Amino acid sequence: MKNISSYNFKNKRALIRVDFNVPLNNEREITDDTRLKAAIPTIKHVLKEGGSVVLMSHLGRPENGFDERYSLKHVVNHLSNLLQTQVDFVKDCIGTEAEAATKNFKPGDVILLENLRFHPEEKKGDKTFAKNLSKHGDVYINEAFGTAHRAHASTAIIADYFPNDKMFGFLVENEIKSIDKVLHSPTKPTTAIVGGAKVSSKITIIEKLLSAVDHLIIGGGMAYTFVKAQGGNIGDSLVEDDYLELALKLLNQAESKGVKIHLPIDTVVADAFSEDANVKTCKTNDIEKGWLGLDIGEKSVEKFSKVIEESKTILWNGPMGVFEMKGFQNGTVSIAKAIARATEKGAFSLIGGGDSVSAINKFDLADKVSYVSTGGGAMLEYLEGKDLPGIAAIKS
Repeated sequence: MKNISSYNFKNKRALIRVDFNVPLNNEREITDDTRLKAAIPTIKHVLKEGGSVVLMSHLGRPENGFDERYSLKHVVNHLSNLLQTQVDFVKDCIGTEAEAATKNFKPGDVILLENLRFHPEEKKGDKTFAKNLSKHGDVYINEAFGTAHRAHASTAIIADYFPNDKMFGFLVENEIKSIDKVLHSPTKPTTAIVGGAKVSSKITIIEKLLSAVDHLIIGGGMAYTFVKAQGGNIGDSLVEDDYLELALKLLNQAESKGVKIHLPIDTVVADAFSEDANVKTCKTNDIEKGWLGLDIGEKSVEKFSKVIEESKTILWNGPMGVFEMKGFQNGTVSIAKAIARATEKGAFSLIGGGDSVSAINKFDLADKVSYVSTGGGAMLEYLEGKDLPGIAAIKS
């Protein structure tokens, strides 16, 4: 496997699979350019080393071929500004026009190809489509960790056409290093904070983490399944009755492995899932009928924060409550701030999963933690120990 730092890019066309699946408003303006910014160091490195860059990405979920709403032309100007160099755009990602545009590339040139998913062959992992894409480069770089768990043509299949010239970009390298640091070589004590709505979506991760952490903090909607499993009253709070037995099994597994599980001791409850609902705080295991838990209470915040601030390695995946509503964001904000304080004292903190990343960004704390993953689903699957096709294709 080649390394981007030592590879000679002079006069080479680098075909880079980036993740420019950015949110756009109704005027087709980018509302969050995190993913664009994340790819800049790799692009600039190739240009600085005398190469040229061909970028390919998907955007959104177009159903039937070309759809103007999902055209990557909408990101060209913003990307040009970030790179401080002109980015040219090609109206397709394969075919004679696209091939002509990238064939006689000069060092320093940057081209962005049109949305890969305008071709159904991309998601199907079609070999001919991958081969046609490969004509745009002399070297292939995977810089799209967010799609590394998909066996798509541009993320997994294409690597076969660059047997001796394929590598990860800086972003993917850092993603893998950060997750491996938490799972395989953490500084103790290690704490994982897992939140979100459902236990069912986090079972494999929790099981995996029980072999890697000293403390596991459970918040969000999923906490009520654990509380009910232990005989608590949770009122009308979110619960997965089919998973009560499994919740008990996980608690027993944790105990046998010497992992301390921390559940909320108090909860901010409301009489409706609404910003305007009546609100009060009560014990998490004593919620009355007609009330539902929407955030962790102050005592839980205090308890969780103490564990976090005494930790040396921290992983956070999933909010503590319905942080999108102002009245129920205190738990999530407080946990984010506790992680920031621990990081300032020297802890390594990794934030991953869409909602946790949204929360960190919303509360302007992204620069106060060690690493914010761009990966979402890919990070979760990597944490679960699954082989990600986009990673395996480079390593093989």
